[in-house]
Amino acid sequence: MAGECVPEGPDLGDMSEEELWELINDNRHRISLGVRPCILIPYLRQARVLAEMDEDEILSSHNLTNRSMRTSYMLDLLKTQGRNGAVALLESLMIHYPILYTQVTGRKPSTEPSRFSGLIKYSELTEYLVRAVTGMQKELQEARCEASKMRSHCASLELEVRQIMGLEEKSRDLQTENERMRRHLCSLQRDVTKLKEEKCDLYMRYTAAIEEKSAVNMRLHDLNLQIYQLQTELQKAQMENEFQKKCSLRSTSPADTPQLQEEVRRLRCQLVKVEKLDPAREDILAQDLAEAIDSQVELAEQLRCYREENEQLLTDKQGLLDQKECLSLQVQQLTLDCKMHQQKSTVIQSQMKELQAERDQAYLSRDEAQAMIARILAEKDTLRCQLVELQEQVFSLQAKGSPRRERTNFDKTEMDWESLRSSCEESISCPRRRLCRMDAINPMSLTSEWEDSTASVRSRNPEPPSPESFRRREEALYTDSSLDTLDTDSLCEDFVFIPDVGSEDKQTPRLFSCKGSSIDGSVSRSSYPPFLMRSRPKAIRVNGRVLSISLQGEALLSQLAVVGGNKTGVFVHQVTEGSAAHTVGISRGAQIVEVKYEQNQKALRMVLEDSTLEEAMWALGQVTGLCHLSLRPRQDDYEALLQQLQSSETISGDSFYVRVNMSLSAGPNGTLAVSCNDILHVTNTRPAGTEDSWCASQVHPCQLLDLQSGTVPNYYRAQRLLIRAIEDMSFQTNKSRKAGRVVDQNKQKVVRIVGTGRQGRNPLWVSVDEENTKSTEPSGDTSAPKSCLTLMPYSLVTPLFPPICRPVLLLPTILGHSLNKKLADWQGFELCEPEVLSASEHAARLQRSEILEEFEQGTHCCYTLQSVEKVMKKGIHCVLPLGLDCVRRLHRAQIYPIIIFIGLSARTARKLKSKLQRHSQSEERLLACSKSEEPLLDKLPCLYHSVAPDSWSDQASLLTLLRSIIWEEQKKIVWVEHDQW
Repeated sequence: MAGECVPEGPDLGDMSEEELWELINDNRHRISLGVRPCILIPYLRQARVLAEMDEDEILSSHNLTNRSMRTSYMLDLLKTQGRNGAVALLESLMIHYPILYTQVTGRKPSTEPSRFSGLIKYSELTEYLVRAVTGMQKELQEARCEASKMRSHCASLELEVRQIMGLEEKSRDLQTENERMRRHLCSLQRDVTKLKEEKCDLYMRYTAAIEEKSAVNMRLHDLNLQIYQLQTELQKAQMENEFQKKCSLRSTSPADTPQLQEEVRRLRCQLVKVEKLDPAREDILAQDLAEAIDSQVELAEQLRCYREENEQLLTDKQGLLDQKECLSLQVQQLTLDCKMHQQKSTVIQSQMKELQAERDQAYLSRDEAQAMIARILAEKDTLRCQLVELQEQVFSLQAKGSPRRERTNFDKTEMDWESLRSSCEESISCPRRRLCRMDAINPMSLTSEWEDSTASVRSRNPEPPSPESFRRREEALYTDSSLDTLDTDSLCEDFVFIPDVGSEDKQTPRLFSCKGSSIDGSVSRSSYPPFLMRSRPKAIRVNGRVLSISLQGEALLSQLAVVGGNKTGVFVHQVTEGSAAHTVGISRGAQIVEVKYEQNQKALRMVLEDSTLEEAMWALGQVTGLCHLSLRPRQDDYEALLQQLQSSETISGDSFYVRVNMSLSAGPNGTLAVSCNDILHVTNTRPAGTEDSWCASQVHPCQLLDLQSGTVPNYYRAQRLLIRAIEDMSFQTNKSRKAGRVVDQNKQKVVRIVGTGRQGRNPLWVSVDEENTKSTEPSGDTSAPKSCLTLMPYSLVTPLFPPICRPVLLLPTILGHSLNKKLADWQGFELCEPEVLSASEHAARLQRSEILEEFEQGTHCCYTLQSVEKVMKKGIHCVLPLGLDCVRRLHRAQIYPIIIFIGLSARTARKLKSKLQRHSQSEERLLACSKSEEPLLDKLPCLYHSVAPDSWSDQASLLTLLRSIIWEEQKKIVWVEHDQW
């Protein structure tokens, strides 16, 4: 509608070149802001006003930093083409930017052939318009799909908003209910306070009543005393009266009779007054009498209780005295046992010292015997060489001489052979047998090896040199080296020896436990894949009290639930009532140390002492039939773990660090976006709601702090993604080669090819060991390989904090040799100097792996560990003029260098041409060295820093950049992975 209102402008065909370019220049700013060159270039290429070099220069020039600059530069190139360039530009605007075309020319856009200038043929123009329309339709379809996705996303968001509003309404209701409950609680608290006050008043009144009662009782007691006194006086008066009456009857005079009668009358009146008491006093006295009787009964009952308690205390006293006597006897016995154990420990320590001395002496004897055997073998080799020369001489003499001379020479040859044979037998008259610790080596394997060794070159019968004899010698020497590598110092019954499953060395003797249960090393791979195996030490110490329980383990995970991880241990969290686990007495808080079960007539054992939660649940899910669980009671640790989980201090018992060997993009549900060689802290291997993800966090490069958290694929899903990424990369590489394109070497690294090494094991998985069973049938999978190489998406790493300045290794080696001296001239850097050693010292240091690299072949001038440590003790960086082979030797000495790889291209190599010529090197050799050493960096067990080719312009800027990189790398944590090779 807007286009119909625009007035028709002048015809473009009638306009001259200057008018066209004046029209374009007037609208140059509008064209530069609204046009994308990558859309117009195909039409301009079709119209032959732009060449391929012009297209590359417009789209790939580093000087053109934004779209407006590229469009302006494209207009300048089109202006050199004159009228055709202007017409082609306007026609391309008419096709792709019709609104801008109308604003520039004032004409309505049209796709009629008559409106085009004829720079492109009709068929080519039709084909281009069809392609353009098809592209626009695809863009429209994609826009519609995106709009539908956005609508669905908006609908989901609206649904979430409604859910959130519903939750908010529920929260409001809960808040009002909470306020109501609070008010009710406050009213109840006030009522309770009132009741407490009333209770306090009652207590006060009761106390006052008790005090009044005690006062009344005291008053009654006083009255009773007075009554008793009056009764006593009355009795005395009666007795006196009786006495006087008797006296008066005996001697009574008529004169005294009236007086006596008067006194008797008076006494009788007093007696009547005394006998007539008040009724109230009588009631009080009766009540006092009843209370006295009740108190007397209560006192009698208390007396009886006190007597019973006394008898019970006497019996308890007698029991305690008996226990005291028993405890005194036990103390005496324990004292004697302690003294005896002290004496035994003293004797055992002295015996251990003697055994250590004997062991050292035996090792010395073994070394002497090995040296003697090596010397004898060398002499035997020289004798065999002499024998070969003598045989050649005999054959030549037999060909030249007569039959008699042939017979004579043959007799002489036989005599020489017998003499050499006798001398050889005298020199190796009695070969000494190897010294072995029989408690750590299977005797059956030793006998089989000894029988095999009797047929080797170390036998008493010398034989002429041949390929078979040399092959047997190599096998015997390999067997001896494998025997020397056994760790025979671990003793006693607290160790469980685990075989090296999948090892390529078939002749290595297998370890067995002290109880005599031997372990077979050739594990069948039918029940589980070879990468579900984790490399563990050959002996695991089992500490604490361990309880072994046998039960039917069908659906074991339905009988019990577990919690924990590799950091805290795996604990039993819940036990299903009525299940076999509940019947045998398994309770919460027990740590699962080990599980044993049978599968396909093979006894399998899985050690879960330091396994992750994912490993433990997988291992328990494999159990079928009768199983044996080894449990260790650790209730305190289990309760501490539960408290941490409830307080959200941790989300599980897992905690380990991995190095990512592939790039992963961000996804839904909080999936982390990680790059190759990133370090992750895995905190949960079995999060709730998912079975193929880990909870992990990115780690701060300089501190052990967790940064962004999220989920990443677990080991197996990541392994499938890694294989798919490698397949896509190989397909893209083949496609680019067929198309004749060059792959950009500066592209960010997507994957890192790392295998499990010779063991064929995943170092992040539980160890599964197969024990010898009673079945004597041979293994069905005889063609299974002993080892295989599997890709590892994650590598287990350990953080290290070097306390001093780390050495610096620059790669490629050719470029490093030319930059080392310049870098060493800076303050804080020093070049590692070679040392000149004697022949004996060189051999000794070579045996101790202290020589990093030879300075010159054929001489004893070399770079050693001591020279590197000497520079590091000064507190400065040691610049290493060495290759990649020195990295593992430095790691064995706990020296972790800073490895910097300088990326190169043909353009950057030309900048160093003069520098390379001074060192007699060329650009081709430098690029070849960089190309050969770059793949070797992925095999290093540590991280390295890569410098992009376009980040430096000359040698001075490169050295400044290297210095800043070294300072940054020195602050970072050193992450070292377990070297599988």
